Amino acid sequence: MDTMFIILSSVLALISPIVYVKAILSGDAKPHRTTRLVLLIITSLATLSLFAQHDTVAIWLAAISTLQSIVIFFLSIKYGMGGLSKIDVFCFVIAMGGIILWQTTNDPSLALYTSILADFIGMVPALLKTYRFPETEIWTFYALDTAAAFFSLLAVKIYTLQQFSYPLYLMIINFFMVILAVRFLKKKI
Repeated sequence: MDTMFIILSSVLALISPIVYVKAILSGDAKPHRTTRLVLLIITSLATLSLFAQHDTVAIWLAAISTLQSIVIFFLSIKYGMGGLSKIDVFCFVIAMGGIILWQTTNDPSLALYTSILADFIGMVPALLKTYRFPETEIWTFYALDTAAAFFSLLAVKIYTLQQFSYPLYLMIINFFMVILAVRFLKKKI
């Protein structure tokens, strides 16, 4: 059963950026540049880390995530919003501090939590942008990622804080983005 959840999670995670890229190119989504840069750095470091560990399974999904992050970041340069405000720079610096802690610690639990913190701080500019301008995001992208994280949670075999904290974080942060983006739909009705 958990294999089915892993497959569902992976398929949804592969579909969501296709939906997002289409929305960016059609002008329906304007990704936040700072957030996309932080996420690009995080996914790239995760992929390099898995490569250095000679991982032959997780590296494929990480590499796909990095490729998707590259595409979305470069699209954000032309089609996105933000990147140089005080809050953007502040969040970028704090996220980089979290990434440095993540990469330099020898404690796997601390590394996990600092990577989640760095990811969250990197998401703050996108959350603020979407709160102010809900029409700049599409809810379907984040809903697919919410569902992917949910199925990933269902695939967890041992429920420890370390095992479920990252998928739970992803589910929550993406769900908040859904809520913020859906507000625009309510205004249109």
